[in-house]
Amino acid sequence: MLRALLVAILAGLSLSAVAQAPPPIRSGHYLFVWTADQAKQGNDFLAVIDADPASPAYGKLVASVGTDIKSVRIHHTEYEMPASGMLFANDHDPNQSVVFDLRDPLTPKVAVRFQSMGGYSMPHSFLRLPNGNVLASFQFADAGGHADHAAMMSGKTGGLVEIDDSGKVIRSISNSDPSLPDDGLLPYSLAILPKIDRVLVTNSPMQNPYLLSSNTYQLFRLSDLKLLGTYRLDPGPTGNGNVAPEEARVAADGSVYVQTLSCGIQRITALDTPQPIAKLVYKFPGDFCGVPTIVGRYLVQSVPNFHGFAVLDIGDPANVREVSRLTISDTFSPHWTGWDKKAKRLVVTSGRKDDRLYLLMLDDKTGALTIDETFRDIDGKAGFSFTSRQWPHGWFGEGAPHGAVFSR
Repeated sequence: MLRALLVAILAGLSLSAVAQAPPPIRSGHYLFVWTADQAKQGNDFLAVIDADPASPAYGKLVASVGTDIKSVRIHHTEYEMPASGMLFANDHDPNQSVVFDLRDPLTPKVAVRFQSMGGYSMPHSFLRLPNGNVLASFQFADAGGHADHAAMMSGKTGGLVEIDDSGKVIRSISNSDPSLPDDGLLPYSLAILPKIDRVLVTNSPMQNPYLLSSNTYQLFRLSDLKLLGTYRLDPGPTGNGNVAPEEARVAADGSVYVQTLSCGIQRITALDTPQPIAKLVYKFPGDFCGVPTIVGRYLVQSVPNFHGFAVLDIGDPANVREVSRLTISDTFSPHWTGWDKKAKRLVVTSGRKDDRLYLLMLDDKTGALTIDETFRDIDGKAGFSFTSRQWPHGWFGEGAPHGAVFSR
């Protein structure tokens, strides 16, 4: 601080300018976990866990910050930590979202709180644009203020909203398509494709009469957010591999892979043409598959049917094949996955009540998954426990993790 003051004086700056300077980014490596009160009596909070394999505190809780959002249905964060250190997250059903300032990971702060924005409500996913702003998928048109999910369920369409880190709306657009007036077009996830000036949006309700009939994706022009078309996914030989398309991920070859709630994996190509092509390339057993992650030639998919994760080799798109599976436990209900580019780990959380978060290792030659046994909480067991404990922000209770993202 003394050095900063001296530099400021020499430069002719005021002391207030020094005080308002952004905090330095600490050199450690951390995992940020968006967490609810399991009992839904308290508020949502962000837990900070040491994620540096070389640290003696690896796997231990090091900080947390509370919010004033009462836990209802805690949901998504961004999938990767943005360069700005400002992380978006939402509790979906009450239409409550937050932006965390994580530039100093050991002193996390709530920077912004918002509800409906730009004429739209109930955001689901947050993806960064090349300019550093967030493009968010909002499931519904705003129905008069800050209503909850139940009040929105009569809506058939939503929209996209570009938001900067201060919470300011830059632009917004409806995803309504007059050619499909009877379809539920409720934006779920996005894929940003700047090289071809496109945004791909999947349509899938969180809970809505349109759940089983949803099977569409849409393409927008990135530069002006003009809707270019709405298209249907491939049902595949079982007839249901296209039900409720959710997460979209961009592969190395520029194609987009979409996971469906019915556990299908769709590959979409020809995205810069008037007639993109969607093909079901794989179908996992069961349903309610969750968040996938692409790492190089591998796609890692959460599969509740066997309480764990499967890995597809997508290196040859004409021969997509499963190369490994990992079951966590008979009680684990896999949902979230997120890749750590720095430490080469995959974080996984459960979509149902389960008291542990795990880091997984991915073999880049075989695609095999294994639990990182060195990532251990204070109970000495692999993984991090969310059972009742005293959290650093002053709350005592059992947490329910959902979105999780690593520092850069």
